[in-house]
Amino acid sequence: MNDHAETKAVLQVIRNYQEGTYQADVERLKGVFHEKAVMNGYLGADALLADPSGFIADIGSAPSMASNGDPYQAEVEYIHIEGGVASVTLSETGFRGEGRLVDFFHLIKTDGQWRIISKLFTTV
Repeated sequence: MNDHAETKAVLQVIRNYQEGTYQADVERLKGVFHEKAVMNGYLGADALLADPSGFIADIGSAPSMASNGDPYQAEVEYIHIEGGVASVTLSETGFRGEGRLVDFFHLIKTDGQWRIISKLFTTV
């Protein structure tokens, strides 16, 4: 069931993730993840199994992609909402210049707010 208001709310979380990533806005990124979120995937051949704190710290430790003029683009490829859970697939290009990733997000609605509970990613 993709209720328009719920779809809009889920997509806003993903937009906040995109903007937080592009602008290196650590506070914005912290706001999109649930406190118990996990973040796992592959950077090249290296598997990373963690929570979002390392990603957020890494984004905040370097000049933003916006200030570097990186050609960062992100496009929602898939969205499905069922009750209080959602799944979103996001394709990112131009990550820190030439990086390409596919992200598989799972979101959960708690206390009336949608948050990312898991991010599974891979470089392509």
